[in-house]
Amino acid sequence: MALIPTKPIPLGFKAPNFALLDTISDQILSYEDIKGTHGTLVMFICNHCPYVIHMRKTLTQLAKDYQAKGVGFVAISSNDVVGYPQDGPDHMKALALAEKFPFPYLYDADQSVAKAYDAVC
Repeated sequence: MALIPTKPIPLGFKAPNFALLDTISDQILSYEDIKGTHGTLVMFICNHCPYVIHMRKTLTQLAKDYQAKGVGFVAISSNDVVGYPQDGPDHMKALALAEKFPFPYLYDADQSVAKAYDAVC
């Protein structure tokens, strides 16, 4: 894994909009569809990352706790499915259902959303 420093995002950051496939519902969702009234957590995750695997249950509980308080949650995978086939949409859906994700799990096939958010490893 490449070590690329994360760019700090200031509070009040205007989130770029997107329209991506939710692998759970098979619907196209936008930022407007998932945003919360008291903020929104946009997570860039994938199925195979050991850090994400370690945090999945915590992220699920965090979402359950804070969605009730008006915080929107969404997970987005921007991984290359040729290099990481386990991160493809079918596997994303299976994982999200097995883990009972209470948030959409979107697929960013061309990595445009990850780039718009300056997402890195």
